[in-house]
Amino acid sequence: MITVHLDGERLEIKEGSTLGSIIPNHSPECSIAVIRPSTQEQSKTGNLAISTTAGEVTIEISGASEEFLKSPDIVEKLTLHWTDRYATAFGPFPSAIQPKRTARIYERGDVILGCGGYEPARSYLIFSKVHHSADHGADERGGVFAKVVSGRGVLDRWTTGDRITKIEPVISWADTSRSFTTTDLGLVVEDGMRIATRVKVIAQGYTPEQITTEASDSVEHMLLGLKGGRFHVSRVTSTHILDSRLTGTSDIEREFRHPRREGTVTVRTSGQLAGGIYIYRDDVPSSPVHDVVGQVIHGIELVKLAKENDILKVSVQPQRIDLLGLPLKKAIEIATAERISLHIDKEEGERIVVSQDPGNTLDVLKDRSVTVTTAPLDKVIDITLDDERAPVSCDIFRRITGLKQHDTGMIPVFFKFDDVVLFRSAVPAGSKINPENTPTGEVPAAALAITNDSRKASGFVGVRLSANKEFGPTSEPFEGTNILGSVIDTEKLKKVKEKENVYIREVQR
Repeated sequence: MITVHLDGERLEIKEGSTLGSIIPNHSPECSIAVIRPSTQEQSKTGNLAISTTAGEVTIEISGASEEFLKSPDIVEKLTLHWTDRYATAFGPFPSAIQPKRTARIYERGDVILGCGGYEPARSYLIFSKVHHSADHGADERGGVFAKVVSGRGVLDRWTTGDRITKIEPVISWADTSRSFTTTDLGLVVEDGMRIATRVKVIAQGYTPEQITTEASDSVEHMLLGLKGGRFHVSRVTSTHILDSRLTGTSDIEREFRHPRREGTVTVRTSGQLAGGIYIYRDDVPSSPVHDVVGQVIHGIELVKLAKENDILKVSVQPQRIDLLGLPLKKAIEIATAERISLHIDKEEGERIVVSQDPGNTLDVLKDRSVTVTTAPLDKVIDITLDDERAPVSCDIFRRITGLKQHDTGMIPVFFKFDDVVLFRSAVPAGSKINPENTPTGEVPAAALAITNDSRKASGFVGVRLSANKEFGPTSEPFEGTNILGSVIDTEKLKKVKEKENVYIREVQR
C-alpha cells in the first residue's frame, strides 16, 4: 500500500494505482495538479493558516512578534476567552510582551498580541472585528503583528466554546520542475504524491451565516462565467491565470477594490479584457479596474500549476440563483429548497419565468425573497443557435437578447410582413458583425439570421417562415446575411405582433 493526499485528504491505495482508479468520476477534459514527493522543497510564504472550530483564517505576518506561536503547546491554550462586538481573544498563555498602558486604533482583521491586567503571563491572541480604539495590553507599537487575509467571515462566527485547533505555515513549492497538471487518467500514482482535482471558491460577501452585497453585481458576473463548473485558462502569467470567455462585457459595476492576494478572484471592469475572470497566484496591489469577487479556499495548487488552455474544475459558494427560463414549477422547487419567499405574478396554466427581482444571487439570498414575472408557455419561442458555423454572430445575438446571462431572452418585434418577422435591438458598442456563415443556394424555412456590417441595416435580426433562393431571413441579399440558427416554434411566431416583446429560449440540438 502507498499513501497519497487527494484534495487534502490522506488516502491509502494499492501500489500501481492510476489517477483514474482513485477519481473514477473525474471529467477527462479537466486538468489535475500532481505534486511529486521529490518536488516538495518548501518555502514559507509569510502566512499562517489558523484552523478553528468555526472555520479557517489565513493571516499575513507583518512583524516579529509571532515567535510565541511557535511554542509546541501554544495551541492547547488557545480557547476563546472572551468576545464582544469589537474583538475576540484566545488564551491565556505566557509571553514576553512588555505592555504599554495606551489605547490604540485597530482595524478589522488586525491580529494583536495583548494581555490582561498588563500581566504577560496572561497574554491573549486577539482578532479585531471592527474599526475601534482600545487598550488591549499591547506593547508600545500596539501589538499588531499580522493581518487576516482570508476567512474574515469566521471572525463574526466565533462564540463561546470555540477554540483554535491548529496553526501551520502556508507553504509554496520552491521547485515545481516535476510538478505539473495533466488530463492523463492513466498516470500511475506514486507514494507521497499530492493531488488536487478541483478549485473551490467562496464569493465575496458570502458566508452561510451572513451575507453582504458590496460586490453583488460583479459576483453575479463571476457566477455566470463559472456556472458550468469550469475555468478555461486562456492566459497564464507569474501573478495570475485568466478565463477570458466573458471578455467584452461593458456593464460591470466598479464595486469592491482590495489588495489581490494569492487565491483572490477578480473581475476586470474596463479595458479590452473587461469581463475577464482572474485568479491570482501571487500577491499584487489593488487595481481600480478589478473588483474582488471571491477567494480560493481549496485547490490553489491547480491555480499555481495551470498551463494555458487547461480546463479546471471549479465550484463556487453560493450557487447562482437564476430562475429565468425555468418552468414555474421548477422555480418554486428551487425557492423552497433555498428557503426563499417567491412572489409570482400569475400561476394559472403552464408558465415560464421571464424576469426576476432582485436579479443578483447575493441580493436574493440576503433578502430571502424574490419576485418573478412569468409568461404563458405559448409565448416563449424555442430556438437553436449554430456556434460551430457562426460563433461571433451567435455571441452578439446572445448579448442583445439577454441569452448570454440567462436561459430566457427577449427581443422586440420591429416589422412583420408576408412570411418575414424582423427584430431590432441595440448591438453592443464596438461590436463588429463580419460576414459569417452566409447562405448559398437557398435559405431553409425557419432560419434565424442577423444582417452583417456589409449592409446599412446591420444588426437587424430576422426569421423567414418559408425557404427562399434570393433573400435571407432579414430580406437582405445572401452576402449581407449571417445565419445564426433556426426557430423551432414557428407556429408561435406566426402569432406575434409588431412592437411586441418576444421571449426566446435557447435549446440544444
